[in-house]
Amino acid sequence: MLYIDRMLIPVRCFTCNKVVGNKWDNYCQLIEKMPESKALDELGLKRYCCRRMLLSHVNIIDQLLDYPLIDVSSLSIKNE
Repeated sequence: MLYIDRMLIPVRCFTCNKVVGNKWDNYCQLIEKMPESKALDELGLKRYCCRRMLLSHVNIIDQLLDYPLIDVSSLSIKNE
């Protein structure tokens, strides 16, 4: 299993719309060898809006997988 949390990384920067989702795997490998700022420079992320997309990511997929899926069809909503 490569990086299961890849699905939670936004595909594009919220501010400038640059593609940043494909850089997550390389970023994870680079920060093991160098500081975050140099890793982001090497990936070509110069704008601070794009840099924040990777720097501020919180890996929560493992916590989400602890909860069971809900079958929406079994829910009933009553208007009183």
